[in-house]
Amino acid sequence: MSQPQTIVVLEDDADISRLVQYHLEGAGFTVRPYLAIGQVLSDAERHPPALFLLDIMVPGGDGLDLCRRLRQNPTLSSIPIIFLTARAAENDRVQGLELGADDYITKPFATRELVARVKAVLRRFERPTTPSLLKFEAIEIDANAMQLRVNGELVTTTATEFRLLDYLARHPGRVFSRDHLLDAVWGDARFVTPRSVDVYVRRIREKIEEDAETPRYLKTMRGAGYRFEIPKVQQA
Repeated sequence: MSQPQTIVVLEDDADISRLVQYHLEGAGFTVRPYLAIGQVLSDAERHPPALFLLDIMVPGGDGLDLCRRLRQNPTLSSIPIIFLTARAAENDRVQGLELGADDYITKPFATRELVARVKAVLRRFERPTTPSLLKFEAIEIDANAMQLRVNGELVTTTATEFRLLDYLARHPGRVFSRDHLLDAVWGDARFVTPRSVDVYVRRIREKIEEDAETPRYLKTMRGAGYRFEIPKVQQA
């Protein structure tokens, strides 16, 4: 029998923390609750969770800064992050996206919806059951390990960045609209918009292109969307 997936919950309101823990555990998850940032990062390095559920305004720092540090940590960068916060302004949502969040839920919230969205994010990041390796020129995309290598060097990506790159690279030559990519990669995440795709495309280009301003692989099709071009494809 498989072990329950662990979710780190950073929430300084003890009542909300207990409520979230109760419903997530009722859905079959294991919860590690934190009332302050403190040991979150060091504990996660020792025992990586399946997902981080972060409030923004918490003692000892803020969830946005913790998200930034998680995304810069090679061990933890690919783990999904959901913000659960009272900060509902559009610029807060955009900042969460820019930092690499995979969903953004505002308070007050319905517990059933919270559980459903946690499950939806985790489903998006399930790895394939059979190895799937895509290699072209200096780039290697390993879908099974969710790893990107460029010139033989491991390049850190978030889970969402990797899924978008993998999806585009496995459909070379096809033009995808932003709306199509949102459906294919983000699914039912409600806080993202078609322009969110542009943020991730820019990030991907910075990681795979020699010159992100003049991309060879990830092309912009003005008025239509994006197309991935692979000069030579070798699948293994």
